[in-house]
Amino acid sequence: MLDQDLQKLVETISNEVFKKPFLHQAMHNHRLRTTGGRYMLGDHSIQINPLVLPLHGMEELIGVIKHELCHYHLHLEGKGYQHRDQDFKELLAKTSSPRYCKPLAQRNKRTTTFHIYECKLCKLQYKRKRRMDIAKYRCGKCSGEIIKVKSIST
Repeated sequence: MLDQDLQKLVETISNEVFKKPFLHQAMHNHRLRTTGGRYMLGDHSIQINPLVLPLHGMEELIGVIKHELCHYHLHLEGKGYQHRDQDFKELLAKTSSPRYCKPLAQRNKRTTTFHIYECKLCKLQYKRKRRMDIAKYRCGKCSGEIIKVKSIST
């Protein structure tokens, strides 16, 4: 969907659902990662995450637009436009707008690598997250030489 199509969609939803015109700019913002959209207080524009449509479909996109239009219209009217305000909650319910967007980004779980070292003499094993210079260290139990056994990624 192009920005022109998004602009027309936002204007249509504003006229049909809120019975008020949307007089500012609507655009995609590719930098948005976890949120479906945002309303900018300074220039009254609405920015939509372009991943909403391909990930969740047109129904979710319309929900995100209605949510942002609630912020827009309440702010321009001088009413409570923040999530905690009663005016905002009432307008969300009146227009059947969602309070939250479905998750867009999967949380990246970091892989941790463990390095396993072993003493040559007593076979005591050491599990470390950081690599160690085996030439500098000796076994704490018997003062034997340490060798690297393997690395494990979890």
